[in-house]
Amino acid sequence: MPRWSNLCVRKQMNAGFEQNRPSSQWKVSVGALRAHPSDRVCSLALPRLPTVGWEPERLLLASSSRAVQTAVASPRICQLACPKRRPSLHSPHPSKTSLGPHCPKTASSRLQLLAIPKSDHPQYHRDRPVSWPVPKSVKEAVASERIQVLSEPKQRKAMYQGYDPYVVTLAARSASATPRATGALSAIASEM
Repeated sequence: MPRWSNLCVRKQMNAGFEQNRPSSQWKVSVGALRAHPSDRVCSLALPRLPTVGWEPERLLLASSSRAVQTAVASPRICQLACPKRRPSLHSPHPSKTSLGPHCPKTASSRLQLLAIPKSDHPQYHRDRPVSWPVPKSVKEAVASERIQVLSEPKQRKAMYQGYDPYVVTLAARSASATPRATGALSAIASEM
């Protein structure tokens, strides 16, 4: 509970922190009034001049001169002012535009040969339909014993079902201790 109380208390201000000025008007010290700026401060106070090639932005509706208003465009300027004509899809030369009507053309024998769809392989079997007739031999077939055994589901047992932890295996019954193990056991028994 005391920890929570400490967390609720407002954080203390730093001793050297000065509050912001209460208003935009404040008293100027006498030293600041009598100060003389250095040459460096005066040079920094000057506004920066624009770069050599800088020009101010033109007005959006700038007044054009009389020569511009009475100018006559040359045929080359008129040609450049026209929008580009896109080449049509059926043009024999993609770089040139076809101005005439589209003429139907016949495909070459090679194109007609490539247009023929591929045929299926002779041994390819299509998907069997959902319902198909069952042959009479299948209906009268008798399952062998092996097929009947394989058709039965596998019997699954629990993980430790039939496991006895206290059963001593035959290998453990016939085991004999080595001389080193016998010496270690006798040393342990003597300490007890």
